Amino acid sequence: MSTLQRWTRWPAGDVPIRERGSRARTTLSFFGRAAMLGAVVFGTFAEQRYTGWRLLPPIGWIAATAGLFTGWYFACRARRLWPALGCAAGLLATAGLAHEGGADTLASVIWCGLAVLAVIRLPLAAGLVTAGAALASYGLGTGESLLVMLAVAGGLGLLGYLLRLDGQARSAQRALLAQERAAQAARAESAALAERARIAREIHDVLAHSLSAQLVHLEAARLMLDAGAERAEVRERVVAARRMAQDGLAETRQALSALRGEFAPVAEFVAELAAEAGAGLAVDGVPRPVPAEAGLALRRVAQEALTNARKHAPGGRVDVRLAYREGEVELRVRNSAAPRGAHPVLGGSGSGYGLLGMRERAELLGGELLAGPDEGGWRVLLRVPA
Repeated sequence: MSTLQRWTRWPAGDVPIRERGSRARTTLSFFGRAAMLGAVVFGTFAEQRYTGWRLLPPIGWIAATAGLFTGWYFACRARRLWPALGCAAGLLATAGLAHEGGADTLASVIWCGLAVLAVIRLPLAAGLVTAGAALASYGLGTGESLLVMLAVAGGLGLLGYLLRLDGQARSAQRALLAQERAAQAARAESAALAERARIAREIHDVLAHSLSAQLVHLEAARLMLDAGAERAEVRERVVAARRMAQDGLAETRQALSALRGEFAPVAEFVAELAAEAGAGLAVDGVPRPVPAEAGLALRRVAQEALTNARKHAPGGRVDVRLAYREGEVELRVRNSAAPRGAHPVLGGSGSGYGLLGMRERAELLGGELLAGPDEGGWRVLLRVPA
């Protein structure tokens, strides 16, 4: 910030953010202002015995002071310099009239109050000029010695500057608080979007595949019935659709378990899959509960890898290794090439999740998924923090 900007910019705390304060603070502020107003009014009328029409001038000075200070407040709040300076000039004139009329208390309050508020509210250059004019008027009006005037000017100037710095600090604190609230709202929105994406993935991975596979088998059964196929063939299709419905229901329950944040028995599930696929299974380390999202990723990759092995390399050897290591769980599924003469069964049911989707799921968890050729066969390797 340049020197010119430092002297001409409005203080950061002159336009406070509207926040609901505590009831105690509001009450104290109200009674403090009321007490000050009462002291000024009492002091004004106690200094002189105003009677009859002589009551009108002091009443007018007090009313003018209240109106000008209100206008000053709103002009500073709107950052309008010339209206604020106009109100300051009116206050100086009112204080001079009050002093000439014998209301020294009112005049002193106006001079000293304006000196402090000018330093707090106005740009520094304008504030110092206004405060200087107010303090000079105070010195001329009261006739105090130079030493006393310097002490009063220094004290009021220091008070105003400290209050100005305090206002700027509170304004900066409010700005930081507003930024923190905005950041919290953004984080909450991001978390909500991530949760929606997570639920959408589960719906796509489980329900979409399960229902579409059932429709394929049921449509095939209908066409077979129309063509007069054997009962056993039609029954096989219906049984396959029923099995897929059961699998889809089980997987939906697993997905809901993950969405609720429950722990997943991964080792038992992988063992069942390996047994159904006729694959060899090895478990390294002591099985332990893993977070639901990590467990779901391990399940999905195991399903996808074993299904792909059955599709693309029927009859080949499949080995599954589940390793529990410190801070992570590793799943490796390796299959050899299909024996000579074997034909890939691409029409079999698959999990439908896709290794690309599994890689995305692993990366979201901070893990990794590797898939590719391995010694004439195919290997899928998943590592997830757990």
